[in-house]
Amino acid sequence: MMEIANEYIRVQVSAQGAELQSIVRKDNQLEYLWSGDPAYWGKKSPILFPIVGGLKDNTYRHKGQAYQLPRHGFAREMMFNVNEHTPSAITFSLSDDDSTLAKYPFPFTLAVRYAIQDATLSVRYTVQNTGDEPMYFSIGAHPAFKVPLVEGTAFEDYSLHFNRPETAGIWPLSAAGLIETAPVPYLDDAVELPLRKSMFYKDALVFKHLASDIISIRSAETPHGLEVSFPGFPYMGIWSAKDADFVCIEPWCGIADHVTASGELGEKEGIQVLAPEGIFKREWSAIFF
Repeated sequence: MMEIANEYIRVQVSAQGAELQSIVRKDNQLEYLWSGDPAYWGKKSPILFPIVGGLKDNTYRHKGQAYQLPRHGFAREMMFNVNEHTPSAITFSLSDDDSTLAKYPFPFTLAVRYAIQDATLSVRYTVQNTGDEPMYFSIGAHPAFKVPLVEGTAFEDYSLHFNRPETAGIWPLSAAGLIETAPVPYLDDAVELPLRKSMFYKDALVFKHLASDIISIRSAETPHGLEVSFPGFPYMGIWSAKDADFVCIEPWCGIADHVTASGELGEKEGIQVLAPEGIFKREWSAIFF
């Protein structure tokens, strides 16, 4: 377990999956991250790479060969190296090896940098194509924030707040976790979405191309909450396990296969293409109050 801290917040991260384990504000000792209770969901903030969501039949094709990948890829299950560790920042890295090349035939390096300034945590993903052919990939975040946040409040006391009015549908997921062919109307000029546990009984709320690039979790019952900023991420998942006390705000560069997907990796919606020696960067951040 690695830790970074300043006078405002303390953040802990595991080298296993380079996964966030704890986010605590020092002045009020509030824990903002989900506990990881395996009775509901044993993860806390997995990194989704080299795919986001599921593949049709867990299979994709590239250059005439079929490969299999589990939902959200393999990075979340792998041990990362520690490349940098200062009081306010830590960088983890993962590179291809024989086990990854057998299911994902692209040489790569993935670096994940966590940095804090005041009460803000920034998370930067840097993907480098270390091979000599174009690299196809997706990457996404999956942080689970504790709701209710404050003792004496309930899940239903909290709402999601968007920084711009949203008129957007959600893209339903099939029983196999694939994106259906048409969205369902959901937000109508809305800047607030009250949280209800029943919202997630049919899996995640999946949005494409929101107008907003900031979503916050707030409650009229407490001044404490958090705000997630995600510029440059075209897809967004909002999710909780059934009846669990957390909400995931998931900025994605990529999305699950459609029910009609061809299976060709290069044709996958949201797939990123990186030239040889190319570098891709995205960063999301959260402020805790």
